[in-house]
Amino acid sequence: MANKIYAFLGPHAAGKRFFAQKLQSMGIHCIQSYTTRMPLNNNSELSFYKHVTKDDFFKLSLIEKVTYRGEYYGLTKDDVLKSLMKYPISLVLLEANGLKQMQKILTTRIESIYIMVDYVTLIERMLKLNENNDDIKHHLEYAENNGEFDSWKLSTHVVKNVSHPDVALDQILAIMGLVDRKKINF
Repeated sequence: MANKIYAFLGPHAAGKRFFAQKLQSMGIHCIQSYTTRMPLNNNSELSFYKHVTKDDFFKLSLIEKVTYRGEYYGLTKDDVLKSLMKYPISLVLLEANGLKQMQKILTTRIESIYIMVDYVTLIERMLKLNENNDDIKHHLEYAENNGEFDSWKLSTHVVKNVSHPDVALDQILAIMGLVDRKKINF
């Protein structure tokens, strides 16, 4: 079986980063995106993003690039190729346009998992994250205007994340062919 990259998609607060962190703690490799956005005071972000200046960002050899709120995000060709050569499974956080770019290049070597959640659950999660009303409104409008609620149609797999997170995690592991959690540690 060829090494694969699994891309997580879904709106803000759907659980993409949560599941990616869980999988990383089990030994699954994560490909970091380069970004011009300053890191938040949140150590969990450091394993998913590398901060660079805008000048440095445009010097990178990127195979995927998107913008969000005036900041740039992208994956380098070298990081993706090294991941495919070295790791049986890698994961990456993407949005729909980034997935489309990666699918053109990687075809059968990339699969996508859309983390589906309803509006009420999204709002509840954003409130638990102490996000203010303006930020919540922005995230929901962005998701609506940019088709994030419909990007499940582009995805290889859909996992509903509305009950206990372990239910969704078990589904993700099964999609990846990792049904026994105890045996995971690449």
